[in-house]
Amino acid sequence: QAQLRESGGGLVQAGGSLRLSCAASELNFGNYVMAWFRPAPGKEREFVAGITARGDNVDYGASVKGRFTISRDNAKNMVYLQLNILRPEDTAVYSCAARRTENIATTVIGYTYWGRGTQVTVSS
Repeated sequence: QAQLRESGGGLVQAGGSLRLSCAASELNFGNYVMAWFRPAPGKEREFVAGITARGDNVDYGASVKGRFTISRDNAKNMVYLQLNILRPEDTAVYSCAARRTENIATTVIGYTYWGRGTQVTVSS
């Protein structure tokens, strides 16, 4: 059974930075689109960022574009999310997800595997 495990969350002041990591196991990692989601009002989960299986294309949610950066290391079965210029409204549990497909999806539909998440808290 494939597993995703996030780490790197914490408490940071507004304007600060964090780097989240997601480790994948029991998964043919190089065949999966990877993405990060967080809860949002009125939505099941808000798309934060996604990256294709080869890492040659990325996409971001509108609220984080220009501040967050997604990357992956297929040799290590890891995906990362660099969070910069953090705002109090970025406070959330961030979960990574895996989808075996060519394209990045910006909704939860089609993501087969999910981690439990890591808490990010941004103080004002």
